[in-house]
Amino acid sequence: MWARVTAAGSGLGLRASRECVLRVTGAGCAGKTPQERRDFSAEAALKKTPLFDFHRNNGGKMVEFAGWSMPVQYKDSHIASHMHTREHCSIFDVSHMLQTKIHGKDRIKFMESLVVADIAELKDNQGTLSLFTNEKGGIIDDLIVTKTNQGYLYVVSNAGCADKDSAHMKARLAEYKAAGFDVDLEFIDEALIALQGPTTAQVLQAGLKGDLSKLTFMTSTLVTVFSVPDCRVTRCGYTGEDGVEISVPRSRVVELAEKLLSNNEVKLAGLGARDSLRLEAGLCLYGNDIDETTTPVEASLVWTIGKRRRQTKDFPGADIIVPQIKAKTARKRVGLLSTGPPVRQHTPILSPDGQVIGEVTSGCPSPCLKKNVAMGYVDAAFAKNGAAVQVEIRKKTVPAIVSKMPFVPTNYYTG
Repeated sequence: MWARVTAAGSGLGLRASRECVLRVTGAGCAGKTPQERRDFSAEAALKKTPLFDFHRNNGGKMVEFAGWSMPVQYKDSHIASHMHTREHCSIFDVSHMLQTKIHGKDRIKFMESLVVADIAELKDNQGTLSLFTNEKGGIIDDLIVTKTNQGYLYVVSNAGCADKDSAHMKARLAEYKAAGFDVDLEFIDEALIALQGPTTAQVLQAGLKGDLSKLTFMTSTLVTVFSVPDCRVTRCGYTGEDGVEISVPRSRVVELAEKLLSNNEVKLAGLGARDSLRLEAGLCLYGNDIDETTTPVEASLVWTIGKRRRQTKDFPGADIIVPQIKAKTARKRVGLLSTGPPVRQHTPILSPDGQVIGEVTSGCPSPCLKKNVAMGYVDAAFAKNGAAVQVEIRKKTVPAIVSKMPFVPTNYYTG
């Protein structure tokens, strides 16, 4: 997705990643200082994925993220991990994501009452990025919806929005059941890992009986992977590279990760590389780049709104969102390129004559481009690619250029 490792409002930038690293305090609190005991208690309170011990055993530096203890990086530097993913492939633990199955003959009608996508037009085992929207046109979360041939919809949404998303779906479920519709929710407790990078297919094909070349971008299948049965493999990801996400039984995920890691092409990667990779690919991070105060049109995500849905206007906030498509909006999400000091979240964006015209929502130095990449919202008059603007860093102005995204070309496998 695209926006896959996210925390509502927490905004994981690379600098923030480093600042939130938790101290490793051992197996207990005996003999610890008061601060170490507090650190230990804080870490113990975090949720842990089935790969938690695996991360620690492989040198993962653990941080708090969306209430979970997650690896920010491993023994390699962040840049080395980033470049390995671009040139080979890496494993990312995304087990903190919310996975849901929607059952019943009215499942499509139910889902379309919540999101902007045309779910009915999807082919079997095809998925799409979509958005939960509210009645004001704001984005509650982004998610991937897959129409499986097993008689259910498979939905993956963001960890930081898990409580909000589940409550949102349950509330609509109650309405639908009261009206006599046939629909049910199942929140599934499976592990989820992403294998991302140009050699993903080469690595994964060795563990599959079927032909991976038939699985194209945003399609999904149930399959046995390296002798681990009942895995849902979806060709998608959050790096801009070819890759898959694999939903796997919790009891077998360490086994699968170890088998993948036995190939020299594969390394482990953490949240730090994930953030810079997604930013180079121009992909939104929920809570930074999109939230309940931004509409899909402002966020340059009009393409997620199905053409039929624009006509029927039967999704939350449609009366606000659809007119914006033609009338435009006062602000728009854009990409920015600059050199010099790194551009971070909340950096003011200025016009050439020094007037504030917007704010950066995500930014970092690009390991691939050796420039600073960022995205943010600017007044519509400055949203044209190539427009000269400025960013204000430490009370000094730095030239920047409005740039088309993705900053680094994507390599999704389309067959």
